[in-house]
Amino acid sequence: MPMTVIEVEAPSPMRYMMGAAVMIIGVVLPLAYMMFRNKRVPSSSSYSKQTEFLFDPAKWPREQMDEDFSKLAKKFNAMKSLVRVPNIDPKYKIAILASKQEHCLVDLLHGWQDGRLPIHITSVISNHERGPNTHVIRFLERHGIPYYHLPTTKENKREGEILEIVGDTDFLVLARYMQVLSGDFLRSYKKDIINIHHGLLPSFKGSNPSKQAFDAGVKLIGATSHFVSEELDSGPIIEQLVERVSHRDNLRTFIQKSEDVEKRCLVKAIKSYCELRILPYEANKTVVFSYPSETSTHATPRSKDRKDDWILAKLPENRNCGKRKER
Repeated sequence: MPMTVIEVEAPSPMRYMMGAAVMIIGVVLPLAYMMFRNKRVPSSSSYSKQTEFLFDPAKWPREQMDEDFSKLAKKFNAMKSLVRVPNIDPKYKIAILASKQEHCLVDLLHGWQDGRLPIHITSVISNHERGPNTHVIRFLERHGIPYYHLPTTKENKREGEILEIVGDTDFLVLARYMQVLSGDFLRSYKKDIINIHHGLLPSFKGSNPSKQAFDAGVKLIGATSHFVSEELDSGPIIEQLVERVSHRDNLRTFIQKSEDVEKRCLVKAIKSYCELRILPYEANKTVVFSYPSETSTHATPRSKDRKDDWILAKLPENRNCGKRKER
């Protein structure tokens, strides 16, 4: 059964949006996550909601979804209405930018290959040259993914060429791309860019954060996945993961642990993004809804006298607004 994700952004509190949405959907049974966001609400107490429900595609065609929610968005003067059905709609098209270190790049390629990531990789771009017999190049050639080697200098970051390559993508991923994208690039691309930083932001910004953390004698190391903004390593944080280290670790084992955390952190951030679980609020913060396994949601046994094939699930709690039972 496909999962439907609906995101609505409006200039007024969405307190009554749920009731209106349910009226539209009342005749169907969807399995989905419906999320509302309001960037104009000044604090984290703003209304943010994740709801699961079931729907029958035969009764609610995909084209009708867009029309229904467009009407709903207009009714509430919504600034944005986005409906996405991952198992029906095309996968997100992304390009990956990487430099010499390739642990994150390789992990993303394998994650795409084995289905862990709901994405379509259109190209890999790097300022580092890779030989024809390297693992990455062989993998890309085997799967028909173009590789663009664009060496950069301080005077020429090749951003114009990059923009031409990534023009039809839905978002970009920086997999340890060690070049700073300019404000002009961000304004020209106009879409989201996800970066992985090998450190726990806001600490240890800039280059070589693993060495910075090692020299500082920290007991926890981590990685941060965040949206790219014009200020270096300061965009809204999507995901952070940590790993414990001790005096027994040298710089080599320190970096090995850091790289493992980076891979997991980046994959988790991309999955959250593709499933529309990330809702920005205030100037530089995000709400990231949990995965089903991370919530209190449990499937309920089907009654023997039920005639349909759907299994209804318990709805998650109403985040930031206290507990609420959905009926």
